[in-house]
Amino acid sequence: MNSRIPLRKSLLIRYLTLVFVALMIWPIIFPLTSTILYYVSLLQNGGEPVENRYAVAANLEERWHQEAAQFKQADRAAIEQRLHELKKEYPEAKLFWVDNSGTTRLQLPVQPSLPAQWNAGDAITFMKKSYDGDPFTVVAFIGQDPKQGFMVMQIARNLMVTDRAGYSTTHALIVITLVFGLFTVASWWFFYRLRGRLVRLGKAMVPDNTNGLPSPIEITKWDEIGQLEHTFNQMIKQLTSSRQREQEEETLRKELIANLSHDLRTPLTTIRGHAHSLQREPLSEQGQQSLVLIDKKVNDLGQLVDNLLAYTLLSAHKYSLKMEATDMLRLVRTSAASWYPIWEKEGFEIHIELPEQPVTWRVDSQWMTRILDNLFQNIVRHAAEGRYIGIAIHGHGEKTAIVIEDHGPGMSAASTSKGVGLGLTIVELMTAEMQLQWEVTSSSEGTRMRIEPMKAKPYVT
Repeated sequence: MNSRIPLRKSLLIRYLTLVFVALMIWPIIFPLTSTILYYVSLLQNGGEPVENRYAVAANLEERWHQEAAQFKQADRAAIEQRLHELKKEYPEAKLFWVDNSGTTRLQLPVQPSLPAQWNAGDAITFMKKSYDGDPFTVVAFIGQDPKQGFMVMQIARNLMVTDRAGYSTTHALIVITLVFGLFTVASWWFFYRLRGRLVRLGKAMVPDNTNGLPSPIEITKWDEIGQLEHTFNQMIKQLTSSRQREQEEETLRKELIANLSHDLRTPLTTIRGHAHSLQREPLSEQGQQSLVLIDKKVNDLGQLVDNLLAYTLLSAHKYSLKMEATDMLRLVRTSAASWYPIWEKEGFEIHIELPEQPVTWRVDSQWMTRILDNLFQNIVRHAAEGRYIGIAIHGHGEKTAIVIEDHGPGMSAASTSKGVGLGLTIVELMTAEMQLQWEVTSSSEGTRMRIEPMKAKPYVT
């Protein structure tokens, strides 16, 4: 699969496109909305545009002067009748007129702020206040003669604002809210899907219970996350292949060790038999010493072969395990008794401290004997110079532990008899299988090993 991501599929390009569209839509959305609202207003009015009669100031001023010019020599009743008609035509306008004596006549509607009797000062003040102000004011002389009086029209400035499309602040807020909401939803959906894919990838990274490795993930899109998924799948493929090779090598190694262990037993038995036969023959003192050395090395090699075979079986979980209630006092005494002659021969000081009350653990007696034998043999081989071994069962009730001590140089010290450590490895594997805890404390003054059950109640007392 090509590792290069096309630009059109890149997450970065997609989001930048989303932002670009959001920025470019603002100059378009307002004219578009204005046009739409304009045609909607046309449909609502039968296809005719809605005209604002107050929109053009020049038209209003011209119309007002024309109406005033028609009142030349007109009486009061005619003027007021025409003003009523104009009020119906311009219902939002304020109309009033003042006669030649300066008396305020008809007001549509009534304006308490207007003086009842006008003088020159009132007229000047009114004109100064109304000039280019709000409301928009038009003053015209009746009959175009100042001596006949004047008439006034006032219109609020906000009525003169023309919005041909019916566009208002409310509409603008609605449009802004809709566009912003659309962009928010689009961004949320973009990151929601992105997060969903990342969560799916995170869950896929959790190993399953079959082989301890995660399963490959299906690549749905070829973008940055798809590239990461592809790399993840490649890693899983390599790990699976490596795990398979490791298992094959481990199987081959175990088979080799098992076959080697079986093949070595026959020549060892033959050598041991011939060595015993030679002991009955008359030999020199040096010959007798050589036979003793041969017998010792054959025993060591036999023990090593047994450990190799046991380690192979334990690693493959093929070593027979039979958990049952076991009298630990009897098992420890029996195992120590079998080693007692060897300890005495090596000049060990032997200290055994066992309680009187019975101690019963749920273990495999053969496995437990093998554990003790390996520990005792380790002391004889590596801690013989300390000339001491201590065996005790400490604790009582539900908390008991087997403690084995020596006064050797410690496990970190060099030893002429030091091997590969298979014996202690077997002890570690066996104690773990039987739910026992094995702790070792070692220093230059000696080693202390403690074995006790892991569970709260794995035994009966």
